[in-house]
Amino acid sequence: MFGSSSKYAANAYAKIGMETGVLAADPHKLITMLFDGALMAITNGIAQIQAGKLPEKGKSLGHAVSIVERGLQASLNKDVGGELAHNLHALYGYIISRLLQGNIHNDLAKLREAHQLLSELRGAWEQIAPGKTEVAEPVQMVRDGLSPRKSSYVSA
Repeated sequence: MFGSSSKYAANAYAKIGMETGVLAADPHKLITMLFDGALMAITNGIAQIQAGKLPEKGKSLGHAVSIVERGLQASLNKDVGGELAHNLHALYGYIISRLLQGNIHNDLAKLREAHQLLSELRGAWEQIAPGKTEVAEPVQMVRDGLSPRKSSYVSA
């Protein structure tokens, strides 16, 4: 009785839920949602390679590339963001390259690298969330003449 029409209804409901989430989200949350979408697409692509589902893998990884390129990279304002925006643009380009190569060659290491980089960027993005009340304790640098290291004190 409900067959494929119930699947269609569930997909439509999920799409409406996503669209509502997007419409209600602040700009910071939208970027977080892009990170989450790209990370999920990469995770799906890796699982699909492992399961031998290569057409699905191509779709998932293509979606990840699109999110990084047309979402994250395109949202950068290099005029206002200066050097940081330029560096992020280059890093997103590198991630896109890893995704494309991983997709073409079914290279899990390249896909995992892209996932790790995006995951770290997402974590950093979350640390600067508006209204975030937790403030990390400042770390001071102590130089021993060879290399910098983290320390909770400064010696004279």
